[in-house]
Amino acid sequence: MNTRAGGPENPPPRVNERDRDTAVTRLQEAYAEGRISHQVMDRRLHQVLTATTHSELVQALASLPGENADTISTIAAVSGRIRRRGAWRVPRILKVESALGRVHLDLSRAVIEHPVIDIEMRLGTGRASITVPRDAIVDIEHLHTGWKDTFYKPRRRSHPGGPTIRISGTMGMGRLRIRHAWR
Repeated sequence: MNTRAGGPENPPPRVNERDRDTAVTRLQEAYAEGRISHQVMDRRLHQVLTATTHSELVQALASLPGENADTISTIAAVSGRIRRRGAWRVPRILKVESALGRVHLDLSRAVIEHPVIDIEMRLGTGRASITVPRDAIVDIEHLHTGWKDTFYKPRRRSHPGGPTIRISGTMGMGRLRIRHAWR
């Protein structure tokens, strides 16, 4: 299910201070580790401090040296909870594995540096919920559910420039709920 629309009456969401602070910290870390020069840091800091949309922030952080664009991370638990929220860095490919527990991924304030994020779900029983950024495009075409259907209502008006979140994998008896953040 892929949705894409937009219009001048619904502009992209504005960058908030938390997002801006996270981007500044990333640039400072890259400079401190010697991965970018002083001139590059100055130029990109200016981009971050003047950015008004998330896509402008992503451009300022794009292709930082020393980063692997195809990073893969796995979050796994037999039971219990898997929870990610706040300003966490989302890898290009995220694998989520849980036999019995609940999963909650909140990408609304996460640092998303890739235009496309693949989330591969391998869940037995238990519920899962994913909150995506307001301007995200969600694709659940390759997600297979066993017991319950996925609950996802696409936004009527999507904002251009957001990341594409592709969710695939299998879910046994649990339900996946996907929603867009309000801001």
